[in-house]
Amino acid sequence: MAYQSEQELENNLVSQLVRGNFEKAIITDVNSLRANLKKQLSRLNNFNISDNELKQIRNALAKGNVFDKAKTLRDRLQINKDDGTVGYVRFLDDDADSEKNKNYFQVTQQVTVEGHYKNRYDVTILVNGLPLVQIELKRRGLELKEAFNQINRYQRHSYWAEDGLFQYVQVFVISNGVNTKYYANNRKQSFKQTFFWADAINERYTDLTKFADVFLTPQHLTDMITKYVVLNEADRILMVMRPYQIYATESIIQRVEEREQLLAQTQSTEALNGYIWHTTGSGKTLTSFKTAQLLTGDSKIHKVVFVVDRKDLDYQTSKEFNGFAKGCVDSTDNTKLLVDQFTDARIPADKVNEKRNTKLIVTTIQKLNNAICHKRYSKRMEPVQDKNIVFIFDECHRSQFGDTHQKITKFFTNHQMFGFTGTPIFFENAVSKSSRKYTTTDLFNKVLHKYTIVDAIKDENVLKFNVEYVGRYNKNNRVNEVDIEVEGIDTKELMESDIRLEKITDYIISQHKRKTHSKEFTGMFCVSSVPTLIKYYELFAKKKSEGKHNLKIATIFSYAANEEDPDADGLEEVVLGEVAEPQAAYSHSRDKLEQFIGDYNEIFSCSYTTKDSESFYNYYNDISKKVRERKIDILLVVNMFLTGFDSKTLNTLYVDKNLKYHGLIQAYSRTNRILNEQKSQGNIICFRNLKKRTDDALALFSNKDAKDTVIMPPYVDFLKLFNKAFGSLLAIAPDPDSVNDLEDENQDLEFVKAFRELMRLKNILSTFADFTFDDVRPSEQEFEDYKSKYLDLHDKVKTDNAKEKESILEEVDFELELLAMDVINVAYILKLLSKLKDAENEEDYQYQYKALMQVVGGDPTLRSKQELIDKFIKENLPNVKSAEEVDDAFSVYWEVEKEKATQQLANEENLIPENVKDLVERMIFSNQEPLREDIVAIMEKQPSVLQRKKVIPRLAEKLKGFVNTFYEGI
Repeated sequence: MAYQSEQELENNLVSQLVRGNFEKAIITDVNSLRANLKKQLSRLNNFNISDNELKQIRNALAKGNVFDKAKTLRDRLQINKDDGTVGYVRFLDDDADSEKNKNYFQVTQQVTVEGHYKNRYDVTILVNGLPLVQIELKRRGLELKEAFNQINRYQRHSYWAEDGLFQYVQVFVISNGVNTKYYANNRKQSFKQTFFWADAINERYTDLTKFADVFLTPQHLTDMITKYVVLNEADRILMVMRPYQIYATESIIQRVEEREQLLAQTQSTEALNGYIWHTTGSGKTLTSFKTAQLLTGDSKIHKVVFVVDRKDLDYQTSKEFNGFAKGCVDSTDNTKLLVDQFTDARIPADKVNEKRNTKLIVTTIQKLNNAICHKRYSKRMEPVQDKNIVFIFDECHRSQFGDTHQKITKFFTNHQMFGFTGTPIFFENAVSKSSRKYTTTDLFNKVLHKYTIVDAIKDENVLKFNVEYVGRYNKNNRVNEVDIEVEGIDTKELMESDIRLEKITDYIISQHKRKTHSKEFTGMFCVSSVPTLIKYYELFAKKKSEGKHNLKIATIFSYAANEEDPDADGLEEVVLGEVAEPQAAYSHSRDKLEQFIGDYNEIFSCSYTTKDSESFYNYYNDISKKVRERKIDILLVVNMFLTGFDSKTLNTLYVDKNLKYHGLIQAYSRTNRILNEQKSQGNIICFRNLKKRTDDALALFSNKDAKDTVIMPPYVDFLKLFNKAFGSLLAIAPDPDSVNDLEDENQDLEFVKAFRELMRLKNILSTFADFTFDDVRPSEQEFEDYKSKYLDLHDKVKTDNAKEKESILEEVDFELELLAMDVINVAYILKLLSKLKDAENEEDYQYQYKALMQVVGGDPTLRSKQELIDKFIKENLPNVKSAEEVDDAFSVYWEVEKEKATQQLANEENLIPENVKDLVERMIFSNQEPLREDIVAIMEKQPSVLQRKKVIPRLAEKLKGFVNTFYEGI
């Protein structure tokens, strides 16, 4: 049987939706789209909208970007009606009751819209006449990512055209029949932010027909759009919740309703708490925000209180909640403010936040404890003791095992408690308290929803771990076989000996660039105690002063008490903002930390200190920010930052500490946030033998077979995969030159896919300390030659697309970030030019020249500079007197060529040269593409509306090319 075509796939889907209570609408262009919009809005708003009234509506709908339009969609529009009265138009009915909801669903296909180019969209779901769900299909056998790339192209080319009605799309669906995913309308996200839909136990609906049965229904889409699409005010983007986040939210709401029903019947409401077990990195903050937001809409609930266990998380959570809904919470900077919010005390007029959701409170467990225990506040709190209050505890494996929990449950007599954790406390990992081990279930009764690390890795929501053990294991002359004690020696002196610590320091210095892809990412190093951390810090500092590395090392630790953890599980936490005066016994630690913060102050021109708690807290926040911004290479810690700290740019954890159970999973999970193709795994480098502890932790928090899913295969397995992939490449192109002879674009596509797979595997292999090209089939030269051909194909597709030529390669992602393995920029090239100038003879010159041009040709950002660099070598370099003068000569040459290129661009396109220079400077300063009006402003003659559609995109590409050639990497 022949394969199912894209058209058949599309027709079958439309037929299925029509059977599922969607009206089939015949809409082929913008005019029929507008006519239908008028009809459907008239139906929703119960009056016939006239042409004049529609004009007002169209003007309002056309304003703003995707985020602005998402707000317009959820708002009511005031218009002047033809009869002289004021009318209000709504675009969406957010009534959760399906019986009362008036949203009207239609499906259409092949709507054509012309922007820069004429585009025809596959399947569109209209809600009250507006396109709110867009489905792009590819035939079976094609990559799903091609549909994602096609939508990105439509966003550039046409979604914004003709009132920008397609910018009202809230959710995109992409499918090739076999795999189906959904995601929010947010151009900033990558393919990694696309999601499979699944049931409550995380069984996926990948097949398009099954997906449509459960996801593409009027009721489900209403819920998704009205409840589970979140407008992120901070980043001004749309976010959509993942299935497990929605099930968790709904399970808590259902639990609350269950308790309310029992209360109404005056029945016992004991044991009706619950907790959500969602693995670290799965987006618990968004889940808890949405849960809290929906619960505040329940009239029977007096307050929803979100409780964290650290001051920094209080600030961070308030910031994130306000990011999701601007101004929805006020920080409780002190206990008095917390009590004011509990009791709805009067607020001075100048401090009123009208946007605040008065039913939602975010606070720390310490301030909550003060509010109910200190006489100063407890009297004021008495009126709310019997109010219906829902508590949501973040990271409940940390905060809920002290006396405070009992005090809260005793004080509030009408409460319900929910917890969120990525690593629950079970009997196996519980700490004995008063001769009893308390578990998360003891405190929160039952788990309401579970999403483990195995689920998250299968869904590609977090990365796998690549765990390497460095030290004295089996001698086989590998890089990781270092003469370092790893286990079996109980003497603390040996494990913390200067010789052992120096060997570990040397290993990290030698391998850090490899582990972090030439410092494209950052690392963290957790150690067993503060005294050991001090030794490590001073070793790194000493070796830096000796010129042995240029890594930026920073540290933070608690100095109020000895941080060495007897259980070594990463549980102990410093409470920021409550730093006490250190005891005399620990003054050495504080002095050292003050000295290390002084080093930090010198590097980053700041003035933090341990001498007051606020400054130390600000240091904590700043160091967090610098790690996320990749301005710190390695952060040295004992326990701080091993839980509750998220940084997508952190990919490596060095471990010289006996982690176990939840402490181990929490620490490892600092590295496994999804970012891009280059970040393929979290690297864990252990200087102690934690293999059994790792296996035990994974078995406890998922299942006994979890390590096969969570831990990357060993180095030798990846060598086999790489060699197999290279064999597949040879079947398509036996040597690099044969790529030129590929017969058509279909063969080009096969080569691109084959080499891309090879790149992905090399990206992983290159992080192993043992990797060399001697271990794989192709030589490094052969790989580089194939890479050049691959980049040639990429450049060809880019050039052809600029000429509006259709290509099957157009939607293929070349994943060029996988090639950016070394810091290669013009500064690096100048070093190579200096070496070329110093060549001792012709043979050496030709060798250096070939190597230099290969580097330039093999780097995606430098290829546009290849001709100019070659011209400099041939025409200018011979006249430079010495290698020391190469830098200055190149700078002069570059400015001359830039001026020539500006004049050439201006002459070719009839542009005003000075205006071109001004626009280029603004592009560089803002790091943004030029606006349409900016481009028109540099033209000598204003183009007609028809001409603009072709001229402006062409000029935009030329300007971006100019900036790429003359400014990027300079």
